[in-house]
This record gives sequence, structure tokens and C-alpha cells, in this order.
Amino acid sequence: MKKFKFKFRKVQFRKVTVDELDDRMLLINLYVTQALIFIIGFIWVIFQQQNLFSLLSIPSSITNVFLWGAGLAAVAICVDLVLSRFVPDDIGDDGGVNERIFGTRAIWQIALFSLVIAFCEELLFRGAMQHAFGPYWTSIIFATIHVRYLKHWIPTGLVFSISYGLGWIYIQTGSIWAPIIAHFIFDFVMGLLIRFRRES
Repeated sequence: MKKFKFKFRKVQFRKVTVDELDDRMLLINLYVTQALIFIIGFIWVIFQQQNLFSLLSIPSSITNVFLWGAGLAAVAICVDLVLSRFVPDDIGDDGGVNERIFGTRAIWQIALFSLVIAFCEELLFRGAMQHAFGPYWTSIIFATIHVRYLKHWIPTGLVFSISYGLGWIYIQTGSIWAPIIAHFIFDFVMGLLIRFRRES
């Protein structure tokens, strides 16, 4: 029986543009990335000795939490739309990533992507990182991780501001569901706008 040897030296890494990925690989990349973010956030919360059930518990004032989340999302969407009217397209360009992710999807897929991204990222950034570093440094890390926006200061500033807003409403409400709701609504609405703009 022939033995299989895996040689790490032959493994090669190279930068791949979004255009080089087919649809299947793009989705696998999206879900694997979010799974890693969730696992890191989950482990970090446990190591911080936070009670995960308490962190994710539905607050008694869910209406208040929803209003905070929806309010921040509405402000962020309005700011993004105003900026897109006055800022040249090349400055807000993310390399076509959002277009590829949302452009041809069914509405239920956009909702699912938005929910997965909002939950996983908020568990890590608000649930774990903000607990350790506070909203300011968490927002710097959040903006840095959204590396495709770092070419220009306007989208980087917008990502930082939205992240800081998410941290602020988390502090105001005491519930992680407020930033999860805001993140979900923002991504879902922006995803719909990308989809229907392409369709029209």
C-alpha cells in the first residue's frame, strides 16, 4: 500500500482577486471566514469568563433595543447614500466584493448572509473585543480588518464610525442584540440596493 506524504514546502499561497473566484468559492470563502470569526469570538468570550447565555439573552426591553439598532442603521444608510452621491466611485470601490456577493442573489440569500455576518462579527467585536479594549480600539481593529476599504480614507472613516456607533449603542442598551440588529439592517438594505441597482 502506497503511503501518502504531504509536503508543506510545496504549498503555495498567492493573492487572489475576487474576479478569479467562481461563485462557489466566493460563498465558501464567506462562510469559512464567518465561521472563523464566530469561533474566535466564542473562545474569547469564554476565556474572558463572560456568561455566554447572559451575553446573548433577549432583553426584556426588546422594543427599545430594536429602536436603537434600527435608528443607527437608518443613520448609517443615509450617510452612506449621501456619500455615494458626492464621492467618486473609485474612492468607494471595494474591489467588486460586495457586488459579487450581493449582486445576483435572491432576497432570502441576502437576508441570510446579512444575519450570519451580523451575528458572527458582533459576537467577536462587541461581545469579546469591546469587552477587552473598549469601543475606540475595537473600531480601529474593525476598520483595519475590512481591508478592502483601506485604500481610501472616506470608506475607512465610514467603517470606523459605524463600528464606533455599534459599540456606543451596545453600551447604551446593555444588549449585544442592538448592534446585531443595526449591523443586520445595514448589510441587508445595502445588499438589496446593490442587487436592485444591478437589476435596473
